[in-house]
Formats: sequence, C-alpha cells, structure tokens
Amino acid sequence: MMKRIKSMVCMTMTMTMVLVSCVNTESSDTKDESSSDVEVTDAQMDKLGITHRKYLSAASKRALQWPDLGNEWYIEFEVYDLKGDFAYEEGVVRRDPSAMIKENGKYYVWYTRSTGKTDGFGGDIEKDKVFPWDRCDIWYATSEDGITWKEEGPAVLRGEKGAYDDRSVFTVEIMKWDGKYYLCYQTVKSPYNVRVKNQVGLAWADSPDGPWIKSKEPILSPADNGIWEGEEQNRFKVKKKGDFDSHKVHDPCIIPYKGKFYLYYKGEQMGEEVTFGGRQIRHGVAIADNPKGPYVKSPYNPISNSGHEICVWPYKGGIASLITTDGPERNTIQWSPDGINFDIKAAIKGAPHAIGLNRTADNEKDPTEVLRWGLTHEYKTYDWQYIRGFRSRKVKNHTAIGEKGE
Repeated sequence: MMKRIKSMVCMTMTMTMVLVSCVNTESSDTKDESSSDVEVTDAQMDKLGITHRKYLSAASKRALQWPDLGNEWYIEFEVYDLKGDFAYEEGVVRRDPSAMIKENGKYYVWYTRSTGKTDGFGGDIEKDKVFPWDRCDIWYATSEDGITWKEEGPAVLRGEKGAYDDRSVFTVEIMKWDGKYYLCYQTVKSPYNVRVKNQVGLAWADSPDGPWIKSKEPILSPADNGIWEGEEQNRFKVKKKGDFDSHKVHDPCIIPYKGKFYLYYKGEQMGEEVTFGGRQIRHGVAIADNPKGPYVKSPYNPISNSGHEICVWPYKGGIASLITTDGPERNTIQWSPDGINFDIKAAIKGAPHAIGLNRTADNEKDPTEVLRWGLTHEYKTYDWQYIRGFRSRKVKNHTAIGEKGE
C-alpha cells in the first residue's frame, strides 16, 4: 500500500502569538495507523471496555500489558492530631519522624527538631537558617498508646565545627538488629549553600535511650561524577549532571534483608530537571555485610523512576515501597522480589508526608498492614511543622451511599 505524504503546512498568526501547525496527511486508501494486529481475547475486550479489537489506541495497548492485579494493595489515608509534646507548638519545628519501635512497654520515635524561622538563601548563610531542616538535631519521644507523646530530649547532635555533620543532622530512621539500635540520617557540613552535597551518617547504641556513638565519617556520599558550570551558586547550571545521586543522598533507611543490610535512599542529581510535572527524584540502594558498613551502591541504581521520602518494608520475601510526591510514578505502591527490581502494585490518591511506619506491625498479615497507622509531619506554615498521626483503610471498590458493593 503506497503512502502519499503531502507537504507540511505552516501557518503563522499575527500579533504576539505564533502558532505553527504541521499537518501530515495520507490518502484515503491508507490503512488507519491506529489499527492493530495485536490479539485481544473476548475476556480482555469485556474487562477493559475495548470497542474494536482491530483499532487499539496507545492507551488500550498499555492496558493490555497490565498485570492481572487485584486491589489488595490499594489504600486511602487520613491524618489526625496527636497529644502531649507532639501537639502543634509555634516556634518549634518537629518533622520527619522515623519508624516506631516498641521497647520497655513504650513506643519510641526519633525525629528532626529545630527552632526559629526559615530565612532562605537570600541573606548570610553562615548565620541564617536556610531550610526548616537546617540547624537541626535529632530528638526522640516515647508514648504508651501512640497518641500522647513525651519528648525525651536529644539523641544525636550536630558535630563540632569542621565535621561532616556540623551544620545539621536530620531525617532519621531507626533499625534494631542483634540487640543494638542504629540511627541513620542526613548530614550537612557548613556552609549550607545550594550546591552543598548532603551525606548520610550513622549512630548506634545498646539502648533506645542511648548514649549514641556516631560514625566518624559518612556511610554514604553522593556520586562524584557531575561537573558544575562556573562558580555561581546555581544548582541548575552544570556541564555534566552525573549519576542520579550526584548532588545529594537523602532519607536513608536500613533494612536487614537476605543476610545483608540494604540502605535505601533518595538521590538528587546535579542540574535537577522537572519531568512529568514532578522533580527529577529517584531512589537507590547500597548494600553492606555489616550494619556499620561499608555500604556499596548497587550497579542497578536508580531503582525507581520517582519518589521522595523513603518508605520501605519487607513483605513475602521481597521489599515493598511507597512512592510519593515526585516523578511519573508518584503516588504508587511498588513491590520487588529481590529488593531492587520494583513493579507497581497500586496507584493511590496520595499519602502523608514523611511517613513513620509502625515496625511492630505484622508485615506478612497483609501487604499494607504496616501502613495501617503511624506518624507523619505536616506544614502549619513553611516555618513551622509538627508531627501528626495517620491511619489508612483498604478500598476494594467504589460505591455510592446505600449502594451494595461486591
């Protein structure tokens, strides 16, 4: 069948707007480009609502490739206020709660804490507070019921001047292993400018109440293969972007898995772009034989196309991950049989920020059991954030009031 391609027609509109219309036409005897030789069963036609098996849109072709999934991974969230020291307090920033563990008959959680308003990058970065998570220390709190919390005090403080963590320590996660407790967290060294390269630190203790011993050096650092353009403090100007984590490694979480320790983290790339309407954020993993490292980044990194804060948990021999906020696969729950290769299991309406999981939950009872309740943070204003609770519920179908579901 011969195609006759007509000339491209370009029309220029007057005034300030220029509209270029490029039209490619075919003769009437040319086969419609939407036609397809893909085999579609009657059952697929009925389930997906396809009107004609010989004329498949790109959307229908994608739908035919979907795995046969149910709704066992689909949930919806709600958040609520907490009591005690986690009630909102203007002048204090409490954010990024870790997962909760239960020790000595109490729930324990660690979190980012600072005071004072956020100044941004417009003034003196040696004196100002450039982000809400700048000039922070890691504190902890306890609760008997998960509702009323008592702030116990600092757990890990910023380092001395000149140390890799002298500016801020924040976004912490807890792991208990072999009778010891491990906190991994982000670190920043002064000066906190827009090109500073965040790292990951580690502290350990024999008790959840400390005292905590800090690693002398970071356990994870950004890739060192990007090249900034010029000396100006502009994080978008690069000669070479480098790996997905060439600028920052954030939101660490260590999971004991298959006899090793998997450190999941968020990577930010130098010269970050916006894709699919979201920031260019991806996740990676580094693996060690010992909780203290050394951690070696997986050659398969990045292991996600999207995401923000790390939220991972073991399930059925693999690792599940809640992907939020940024990128084309945001607002999905994914699962990997090997901790590296993740597939989408559910698309959700959204999730609370910086989820702190309930690690006392039975991971194997249900794929989302660990998300049934936990902690989050919320912005009251850009200056002040506070820790709240969240709960979730499973959703199997969509019904109106009074209507019977399945």
